[in-house]
Amino acid sequence: MEQEIYDSWNQKAQDWDIQVGELGDRNRILNSDPVLWQFVGEVNGRTVLDAGCGTGYLSRQLCRKGAIVTGIDLSSEMLAIAKQKSEGLSIDFHEDSCSELKTLPDEHFDLLVANYVLMDLPDLEGAVLAFHRVLKPGGIAGVVFSHPCFDQGLAKANDDRTVTYHWKESYFGRQKREDSPWKHFTSSFIWFHRPLSDYWKAFKLAGFDVIDFEEPRLNSDRADLAKNEQELFKYQNLPYSVAFKLLKSR
Repeated sequence: MEQEIYDSWNQKAQDWDIQVGELGDRNRILNSDPVLWQFVGEVNGRTVLDAGCGTGYLSRQLCRKGAIVTGIDLSSEMLAIAKQKSEGLSIDFHEDSCSELKTLPDEHFDLLVANYVLMDLPDLEGAVLAFHRVLKPGGIAGVVFSHPCFDQGLAKANDDRTVTYHWKESYFGRQKREDSPWKHFTSSFIWFHRPLSDYWKAFKLAGFDVIDFEEPRLNSDRADLAKNEQELFKYQNLPYSVAFKLLKSR
């Protein structure tokens, strides 16, 4: 299974870099990144793991804010782009699986970020246990992932600007999904649906305390950042993601 995922992300590494660039895509810029930064707080001088760093846009932002950054990803092609784009910055990029973090020592990091990663992993519980292991006591994890209650791949936009969701399978069942390519992408996306409660249970099982939770959206005080009315409607009304702030209390 992991080999299939490795091959899939290697194949779309260049397309992914086009998607996120240096600032993130529009969903990240308008919706989820402000929440993630709020959750992680001050990063200057702190050891931070960017778990599932992809092509490294968030790792570079963390580094420029003074963090001591390690970025890991399963995809060697993603990491090659991340390293090339991060020349001159002191970031430790290396290949590893988020489900194990086998190259990383116990209780090493002050902070961990996993930005749209958990829904792409076949082993949710293994990954969350690994996150807990590498954090210092009192460490914080900020995790963002696609909203499992509202699969945007199943969304249908209506003429009256409403959106409906059409579930083909039980929401409560765990399923491997494969979404067709979209926009400029040329290969499909493999991911894993789980109900929201499974994520919460995985966090608690690993020993995390959930200390904050948000469904990111474009708030009215930042509405001027939307490029047009369509973008404003999408990011103020559609639930694209969820964000958790987790504390390693034991």
